[in-house]
Amino acid sequence: MFKKLIYLMLGLAISLSACISSGSANDTNVIRKIQLPMGYIPNIQYAPFYVAVEKGYFAKEGIEIEFDYSFETDGVSLVGAGELPFAVASGEQVLLARAQGLPVVYTFAWYQQFPISVISEPELNIQKPSDLSGQTIGLPGLFGANYIGLQAILFSAGLTLADVEVDAIGFTQVEAMSSGQENIIVGYAANEPIILNSKAHPVNELRVADTMQLTANGIVSSEMTIKDDPELVRGMARALAHGIEDTIANPEEAYTISTKFVDGLDQMDKTVQMMVLTTSIEFWQAERIGFSDPQSWQNMNDLLLKMDLIKTTLDVNRAFTNEFVP
Repeated sequence: MFKKLIYLMLGLAISLSACISSGSANDTNVIRKIQLPMGYIPNIQYAPFYVAVEKGYFAKEGIEIEFDYSFETDGVSLVGAGELPFAVASGEQVLLARAQGLPVVYTFAWYQQFPISVISEPELNIQKPSDLSGQTIGLPGLFGANYIGLQAILFSAGLTLADVEVDAIGFTQVEAMSSGQENIIVGYAANEPIILNSKAHPVNELRVADTMQLTANGIVSSEMTIKDDPELVRGMARALAHGIEDTIANPEEAYTISTKFVDGLDQMDKTVQMMVLTTSIEFWQAERIGFSDPQSWQNMNDLLLKMDLIKTTLDVNRAFTNEFVP
């Protein structure tokens, strides 16, 4: 199955290669160092960024990336304040920031589908979202993508948090399920289910992407940067698009490159890490790499309203742009 998937991705990537311009924003040979908040620790899932660095795609655009993996860095706020030009963030973070008056703009869709899943023990026979009614569900807390994803799945079945019991367990989902502390958890489709299966712990999975189209992780910039330095925004998008294209075309090469950026990756179970990468690729595929779907933004807006995280409907067309997508 995965071999077939990789062949399909290879074909897709080759067909897309002609669509990505070979132009460069770096006509002066000046390299600009960019601190990029990533939102997570070094991981194989960041392979497209590592590939784009290693192959010189960022350098060609006059960009040198300094990866910031600190959980304490509020990348969206720093971008909105004009202190950083870019951050990696999800769609709900953009809308929440704009609701607070921060002029952030989503400029490149790295993920085309929301990568969160509700993961359950097989004996519970959770086959559809409505089966979650009355269940206890463990997730890191009432924040972030896991929280958004759980709400999306519940709402798709006409349920709310009042219909389930939620345990805030921090980022210990695998340990909690492995030890029997939790029978249902929320996590990333390319992480917790794969790790559990690798530990001979089979699980059932409900993916948010199978119930609702929502805007996931991508590159966030600001109205100021777009106005004052559009070629920097264009170059960032072009370099990352090349990185994604190459990763889809050759996951094995992307893994090898990633070992230079992720300490200890070459000491981990390669089969598991390649499964993480190929599953992640499922969420990046697109007819046009980087394109942001307007309907996914409207869906996210409606979800945040239902969750009472925003009070009024936002103009989602100002929250994203496809102007810089190759």
